[in-house]
Amino acid sequence: MSVNITEIDLQRIVEEVVKNISKVQELSVAQEKVNDNKIESLKEIKIPSSSDLIREDSVLYSKLPVRNGIFEDIDEAIEAADKAQKDLSRNFKLQDRERIIDAIRKVVLKNKEKLAEIVFEETRLGRYNHKIAKLELVAAKTPGTEDLKTEAFSGDDGLTIVEQGPFGVIGAVTPVTNPTESIINNSIGMIAAGNTVVFNVHPSSKNSCVYIVELLNDAIIQAGGPPNLINMVRIPTMETLNTLISHPKVRMLVGTGGSGLVKTILKSGKKAIGAGAGNPPVIVDETADLEHAAKEIIKGASFDNNILCIAEKEVFVVDEVAEELIFHMLNNGAYMLSNRELELIMQFALEGDTNSTARGCGCSLSNKIDYHISKEWVGKDARLFLEKVGIEVDKQIELLIFETDFNHPFVQLEQMMPILPIVRVRDIDDAIDMAVEVEHGNRHTAIIHSKNIDNVTKFARAIETTIFVNNASSLAGVGAEGEGYTTMSIAGPTGEGLISAKNFTRKRRCVFAEGGLRII
Repeated sequence: MSVNITEIDLQRIVEEVVKNISKVQELSVAQEKVNDNKIESLKEIKIPSSSDLIREDSVLYSKLPVRNGIFEDIDEAIEAADKAQKDLSRNFKLQDRERIIDAIRKVVLKNKEKLAEIVFEETRLGRYNHKIAKLELVAAKTPGTEDLKTEAFSGDDGLTIVEQGPFGVIGAVTPVTNPTESIINNSIGMIAAGNTVVFNVHPSSKNSCVYIVELLNDAIIQAGGPPNLINMVRIPTMETLNTLISHPKVRMLVGTGGSGLVKTILKSGKKAIGAGAGNPPVIVDETADLEHAAKEIIKGASFDNNILCIAEKEVFVVDEVAEELIFHMLNNGAYMLSNRELELIMQFALEGDTNSTARGCGCSLSNKIDYHISKEWVGKDARLFLEKVGIEVDKQIELLIFETDFNHPFVQLEQMMPILPIVRVRDIDDAIDMAVEVEHGNRHTAIIHSKNIDNVTKFARAIETTIFVNNASSLAGVGAEGEGYTTMSIAGPTGEGLISAKNFTRKRRCVFAEGGLRII
């Protein structure tokens, strides 16, 4: 059989072959890019800003691709975590876990600018450069497997070993103030201890958390680890939180947030670590290096616009040195609010309800006002507060300060804004009494600037906080310009303190009696 092919037919065949070859080459190049650098490709994921966040019922969410560690259903996330934990426990040694953790550290440091950017764009809280500093801190100073210690007892009756074993699947809740940092910090410790985790993140930071969970899981797989060590539900709700708390395969709960969250997880009947709120007071006595104290107070209180739970929230200064302390604060980035400016700021930064009795920080004798912070102004720059009240300044302002009395709402509340009230006191005893009262029994963080060891000791014993800092900013309490490791979860309510890998373990005693093991 013969077939007549014209020149036109031949030209069409050639064009089709060339077109198909081009498509194959394009697919091949695209696949090579994915395989060679999956982490870099993640940088292209668009995170919407806070002004156009995707609603929970948005059709767009249902069209997003399935991602590693990200689940639409909380039960599926828990099942995946359970499977991954069994794989991790049975098939991976301590040195494998450390290799996985090293990969997490490296990918965070490599992507720190992008991570800081997407968190700031989504939450609109704090300051971009300070978020980079937090990411560097958790990547470098969160303990890994070295935090796990085995105890041993030996003698005539044999050998006893006490190991730190995993719980299994851990359910964790993270705050909007440190969303990605908490996931990184918790994940390193939990994986080091042999666990997997399912996060129910703060809804206002869910997109940033999707990004970091996928980024970390991708790095883990590239390092030879199993998938789904770190998991989250894409759209966190109260319903998903309740499922996480009650699910039988979730053996441990870790909650970082307010007192309400801590109370909720403590009611679960499971092992729970609760990192609650704080209202850290600062004392400055007459022996302090006042210029140094001013710089350190501003550093801590202005960091990330005061959204950290450890940050300085109010200052009690002995009257005889108050003027000099304020002088040095004004010379190091602080702005002193006038009474009128303070009143204007209170009108939009505080929200109050008039009640017949005072439940909180009432400021009048008759109709008491119960104040809370306006969420719209949490973590905003000091400059924005001044612009709102019509003040223009020609220099960088780190912190707004003002003098007031003990009963002012900004003294009594954990305000999480770059606004620092200063209260004059008679002496150290007066300062300690006030500081203990405004800390509200949270036992979270306290700071003192003093060269008198008796004053320092007296305050430490009275306040009994989890973090106690002398002559430095509050940041030193979590290992920034201070010794010790870093955490984003400070468990004062449940007593673990600054949590790390060892807190995510169960102690297991293994006894080799004389008849079963003989040491020669």
